[in-house]
Amino acid sequence: MSHHLDTPLAAQNGQLYLDDLYVFPGEGSTVFVMDVNSDITGVYAEPGFHHEARYEFKVHFDGAEYETLTYRFSFGEPDTDGRQGLRLHVLNGAEAREDSADGEPVLEGRTGETAAAAGTRVWAGRIADPFYIDLSLLAIVNGAVGKGAAVDLSAWRPQEAKNTFADTSVETIVLEVPYEHAQLRPGARTGVWCATKLATDSGGWRQINRAGHPMMWPIFWPGDTDFSNPANTRHPSEDLAAAGGLIAEQVAAVVGATGTSADPKGYGHTVAGQLFPDVLPYVVGTPASFGFATRNGRTHADNAPEAMLSLVTNTAIPSGLNPSVAKHQRSEQFPYVVQK
Repeated sequence: MSHHLDTPLAAQNGQLYLDDLYVFPGEGSTVFVMDVNSDITGVYAEPGFHHEARYEFKVHFDGAEYETLTYRFSFGEPDTDGRQGLRLHVLNGAEAREDSADGEPVLEGRTGETAAAAGTRVWAGRIADPFYIDLSLLAIVNGAVGKGAAVDLSAWRPQEAKNTFADTSVETIVLEVPYEHAQLRPGARTGVWCATKLATDSGGWRQINRAGHPMMWPIFWPGDTDFSNPANTRHPSEDLAAAGGLIAEQVAAVVGATGTSADPKGYGHTVAGQLFPDVLPYVVGTPASFGFATRNGRTHADNAPEAMLSLVTNTAIPSGLNPSVAKHQRSEQFPYVVQK
């Protein structure tokens, strides 16, 4: 299929939109999860995963600028039951950054089924979305961030909050890597991000979307619905130089207007330094938590929106929701999700 990536319509495909990234300890293992293709709008372009795309988990070690471990997933076309073949390749060292590198084939399987090899387990398919937030709260905060105005919560009633994502679904890729892995051993300090890439007509690959910290796009780039923001296509190593000043200014403006910092400019630069490069930090083998006290990985239960909104505004933003609101949409056993 010729998709002509020079046209905006080529990128407008929910299969390539990254919704969330999670990293947490599993059963003697590290679990990586990426979600795409939400049906929050009521429709999505195509079910399943894009058969001409790559879905990659990228892992940096010890604060390194570049990844030295990449888990690359690719999918076949759907069969008559809607199931797709899947393949996992691993790329190490300098090859982890190279689209032209083939990597090492690890396993093959099908969506909706567990595939395993040498202690590594994979599951991919449609699930109940465990993410939770009342989008009316987000509208208040990102409206203020966008305008550099004070956050006005006078009309917000946390006790009346409802999970906008209740009964919605996403496509997920769950990867579980055992602690015996040569690099992902307990104690390893990692930074994780994920990306979708699409084959180009010329035979190469173009990065379409990426994700690290939660809520970055909804807070700072809420209007980027056609992949036009350059943050989608750049590498995290470029983040601070490319957009650190802009993020610092946005945060400074909103905390200055809200009156939550005596040094808005300094606070803005501190937040930009915490969020860039946009990779999710996680120490292998430790409890994961994305919250107020620490940001170390992220579990399905974490109230990441509340933590991020509070960080950006430098004041407590009560979401009115707690993990129990989506308890039925997550599992304690592999693949840690609830299939739709």
